[in-house]
Amino acid sequence: MATRNASAVWNGTLKEGNGTIKSESGVLTGAKYSFKTRFEEEKGTNPEELIGAAHAACFSMALSAGLGKAGYTPQSVETEAKVHLAAVEGGFKISKIELSTEAEADDLSDDEFQKIAEATKENCPVSVALKNVPIELKARLKQAN
Repeated sequence: MATRNASAVWNGTLKEGNGTIKSESGVLTGAKYSFKTRFEEEKGTNPEELIGAAHAACFSMALSAGLGKAGYTPQSVETEAKVHLAAVEGGFKISKIELSTEAEADDLSDDEFQKIAEATKENCPVSVALKNVPIELKARLKQAN
């Protein structure tokens, strides 16, 4: 299978320094991050935002696949991931991730949809990689027209 690459450079001290992130694909080139973009409200990216984007993208694709495997045709899946960073003794940790998803599909009961969404939460590759973080899911089924 594929191996994906990204890199980061950090210059300076934790609070006064700054860094850049880049991805092999070129989608991220010189994306800036700093103490203030991570722990305060300054514009720029941070690791938690990138984890959230990765998790939302992975979950959306995996839910589409799960619906397809169950015999349903999804028209769309939209997912938001809120990644919570909490102060703990000795530093910080990602304390939980809240996934909120809305999928549009025909001829599917909400009960069946919830089962597929929950299985997706447990098994999408990013969820598996983040298995030590509590993941909460709110899933909404929108009937296709």
